[in-house]
Amino acid sequence: MDTTQPIYLVGGSKGGVGKSMVTLALADHLQRRDTHAVLVETDTSNPDVMKALRDEMKCAAYDLDDADGWIGFVNFCDTHRGAAVIVNTAARNQTGVARYGGTLARTLDELERQLVVLWVINRQRDSLELLHIFGQTFPDTVTHVVRNGYFGTPDKFALYQESQLRKSIETKGRSLDFPDLADRVADELRSQRISIRKAAETMQIGQRAELFRWRELCDAMFSKVIGTDGPDREQ
Repeated sequence: MDTTQPIYLVGGSKGGVGKSMVTLALADHLQRRDTHAVLVETDTSNPDVMKALRDEMKCAAYDLDDADGWIGFVNFCDTHRGAAVIVNTAARNQTGVARYGGTLARTLDELERQLVVLWVINRQRDSLELLHIFGQTFPDTVTHVVRNGYFGTPDKFALYQESQLRKSIETKGRSLDFPDLADRVADELRSQRISIRKAAETMQIGQRAELFRWRELCDAMFSKVIGTDGPDREQ
């Protein structure tokens, strides 16, 4: 299977864990690596990520709560075979994944793509329970758990750290730490619905300094799982 242009699915299946910020950071990372990328937005009721990126890359929105949305999503991946596909998932999509996610799982070989999941968690138990359910639909997928630093340092994620799920994840993937971004900068990104690239050009000097610091930390995190040699397995 060709793994050079994967489908990167940013999941979490609940609101407020930071999926949109991880998606924006991933898009920025790939853009600056000169990787051709396209975006699939599945939060059709509040498509903020698509609004931020639509002037910089090809974007499409699909409702993954029904079968037609999954069919359209798979066809979009087929049409853009030369591009990495970034998927920003909606909080409500867990039921749709369970019912119709097999549409994607069954076509990955034909698409010649690898599905790579970045599962964003906070410190609550349901983040882990939802990941377990997701994994039943995509049992062979490489999944990386992303501890969002907004909710504290890695040692604060005690439920995940002590779980059997973490041991299972780390047999193929990694546990990653997404850096916290100062509220003033994060709030400006959200309110203006702009990309990281645009923000780096237009924000005031103080905000830009914080953004560049955060950007470097994001690059260090993504480089552990995105590279020509594949994911680094060392723990």
